[in-house]
Amino acid sequence: MSTQHQLDDSAPPAHPTPALPVRVPLATQPLGIWGSLQAGRRNVLELIPEIATHAPIISGQTGKRWHMLMDPEGLRRVLRDKVDDYPKSLVTKLILEPAIGDSMFVAEGAEWMWQRRTAAPVFSHRNVSALAPVMTAAAERSSARIAAGVGRAVNLFDEMVSATFEVISDVTFSDGKGFDSESVHQAIEQYIAQTAKVSFLDIIGAPAWVPRPTRMLTGAAMRQTKQLADRAIEQRRAEGAKPVPDLLDLLMAGADPKTERRMTTAELRDNLLTFIVAGHETTALTLSWALYLCAFDPAVQAAARAEAQAACGDRAATAADLPALPLIRQIVDEALRMYPPAAFLSRSARTHDELCGREVRPGDTVILPIYALHRHHKLWDNPDHFAPNRFADPKAIDRFAYLPFGDGPRICIGASFALQEAVIILATLLARFKFALVPGKVPKPVMILTLRPEGGVWLMVERA
Repeated sequence: MSTQHQLDDSAPPAHPTPALPVRVPLATQPLGIWGSLQAGRRNVLELIPEIATHAPIISGQTGKRWHMLMDPEGLRRVLRDKVDDYPKSLVTKLILEPAIGDSMFVAEGAEWMWQRRTAAPVFSHRNVSALAPVMTAAAERSSARIAAGVGRAVNLFDEMVSATFEVISDVTFSDGKGFDSESVHQAIEQYIAQTAKVSFLDIIGAPAWVPRPTRMLTGAAMRQTKQLADRAIEQRRAEGAKPVPDLLDLLMAGADPKTERRMTTAELRDNLLTFIVAGHETTALTLSWALYLCAFDPAVQAAARAEAQAACGDRAATAADLPALPLIRQIVDEALRMYPPAAFLSRSARTHDELCGREVRPGDTVILPIYALHRHHKLWDNPDHFAPNRFADPKAIDRFAYLPFGDGPRICIGASFALQEAVIILATLLARFKFALVPGKVPKPVMILTLRPEGGVWLMVERA
């Protein structure tokens, strides 16, 4: 299904820009085992062949059998209809378990189900809306820091990481007692940089009990982080909930409605670390790429600024402003399409199946290349163009052609939280500042665990 048409580009841009926003150079020839290892360690998305943006499925064998799936109906089958037959892959678990244990992001079956039922009410519309003032305050502080850089180039990726980490820290451990945010931040950065790279043993399909040397060297910082979180949780148990409950209070008060089971300290900690790792990183990336795209297209940026100023005036955006910010929400959606943080997912087949006419055997890896799906020429008009108004009517887009948060029972539990935060911060910044590209400073999309802008997002900043 095609999407909406592009924005009208009849008016010339305010200054010369590249023809298209930056994209990943996908593979144009078979890589083999050694080439796959090199690509996987350099940029996981380079494992995707260019033909994946035109074909419904590609199959092959690199150590073990794999299928790369870009067909919406096939994706519906894997993520929703037969989700129990396609658990998260071994590689995913090997990468994530050292940081987030057996939390709901990694757990399967009954263990996943009870955790999801327990946590779902935490992310209800009411609770997410109640956390919006924390996002507004973080947007205000971020704006003040950016104002200090007016007239010169600023690395907006670093700033967005700081802003979103403030949000997730404040809504997770609101009093900060026993929780050193900076130490946790550094531990997560070290973990992503060193532990999350693909191993040769992953490529050839070695079993889980075979040690991955690169993942044996980075455990100390995460172990210390877990100890910090455990102490903070125990301290909160002793002191009781805050007057305005944060995520920790809500999770501690939660219970599985079917079994009445409550989370232990270790289960609380692993799930809170999941929210911290995923919550700040993915939203920071979304905002960074959105700002880059706004700088890339000054006409879109000007329209978004007018919308934000009309809605917010001189103050930072709030949850109440969201209905008046449709274009800014469309920019966020388009950034998530062009640069999805979770751009490369994988599942392991448990049973025999068929996808797009291809035989799937137990043990096969099914790769879900969200980056290729979002740039598929049979699903999107001009997929490499920045065109936020393609999201003006979300119903015109096939649900399984756009999967920044996944779908099915395991859809990202914090999606509404992330979208609310991204729109509040982006609206606040666009209302107050103008952003322009810096010649020679083009961000390079590189995926290790998430799709990051290698080298940062450097933009010239001026007051609006």
